[in-house]
Amino acid sequence: MFLLREKKEDNVKGKIIAVGLLTALAVAGNADAKSLEDVLKEKGVISEADYKEVAKSSPISYKLGKGFTFASPDEKFSLTVGGRMQFRYTFTDFDALNTKSTDSSTFDAKRLRLIFQGHAYTKDLTYKLEIDPRVLATSSSAGGLTDAYMNYKFINEAQVLVGQTKTRFSRSTLQSDGALMFVDRAPFVGKLAHGYDIGALVHGKIAKSFVEYDLAVSNGDGQTNAVSNNNNMFSTRVAFNPFGAMSADEPDLAIGKKPLLSIGANYLFNTVTNGSTAGYAKEFAPAAGTKNEFNNYGFDAQFKWMGLALQGEADFVNYENNSTSVTKRALGYYAQAGYMITPEIGLAVRYSYYDKDRDTSGDLQTEQIGSVSYYFSKHNLKLQADVGNLHAQKGTSAPQDDMQYRVQAQIIF
Repeated sequence: MFLLREKKEDNVKGKIIAVGLLTALAVAGNADAKSLEDVLKEKGVISEADYKEVAKSSPISYKLGKGFTFASPDEKFSLTVGGRMQFRYTFTDFDALNTKSTDSSTFDAKRLRLIFQGHAYTKDLTYKLEIDPRVLATSSSAGGLTDAYMNYKFINEAQVLVGQTKTRFSRSTLQSDGALMFVDRAPFVGKLAHGYDIGALVHGKIAKSFVEYDLAVSNGDGQTNAVSNNNNMFSTRVAFNPFGAMSADEPDLAIGKKPLLSIGANYLFNTVTNGSTAGYAKEFAPAAGTKNEFNNYGFDAQFKWMGLALQGEADFVNYENNSTSVTKRALGYYAQAGYMITPEIGLAVRYSYYDKDRDTSGDLQTEQIGSVSYYFSKHNLKLQADVGNLHAQKGTSAPQDDMQYRVQAQIIF
């Protein structure tokens, strides 16, 4: 029996070497190249059992869009190293009434990300570290560190995450900036959503993602800020997916034959001071040294079917300064639609609205924008361009209408 097994293993190795010599050149030149064991399995050279054995023993592998994965032989540890780069050109034709009347022409390495993720000791304990080298090299702010957490899955319905990650508020914020139909999100989103924070999160997916929930407590003072007070932030989100799980990106790249719908709602309570880096805290500039309470509400929905992608959300912020009793209410919403003309070409339009102070007139901001995207390899390699009108009211003065033109190239590796 031992001799038969040894002979079989030698035979498998011999086949891999022989066919590998014939297929190596063809595989090496293909951007979507499959691994050698995948090619051998498809050609019927090795069996399913042999395929699993070879794949298991491979210490390094590559998956397009995810990166290179290093794994221990016992599969208890893995590390995947990847990244994302976005290079953008923006031309802004300022309205003659705008104080920035000189037009702007800018090239920017908008986002450069290095991503390290994997599992340790068990596949149920995962981790992720994501940094932006450009921000780390050029700024003293805390924005260079984005995700930095570990997550333990007891069951799909009950998981615990500790560390820094995106606050579960706003569908647009939770979607990766590398998976949009436009060059960037609606302008108001970063002003009303919280962004990254450090804390603990309980989350899960129930009934095959029919319901997804998140319950979190965190510092509440923004990205990479570990405050030493007891004014923690509490946030919660729930999403319903009646027709099954939906991919987290904006367009329907799969051109799915099955309609998918996701409806979400979120709530956030936070107490901050003027030094907070939270987007809405900067926007309202609350008084330093006093308690400033924020109650944020949000509702969103997304639909995909046959290349059509519809999405919208509305976010509300209620702000109160406990010392001065000053209150403010803000509202932002957007609605967008996209369609994949072909598997590579997508078109999209969006309208967004932002009212910083609903009790004051003359401060509305709106955006009307259209985009075209060419997906060479889905989001992994794409070129996008959009053109938008940015309308802003200026109190009793005449409103301003600036035209914005953007082109962005993205690669994920």
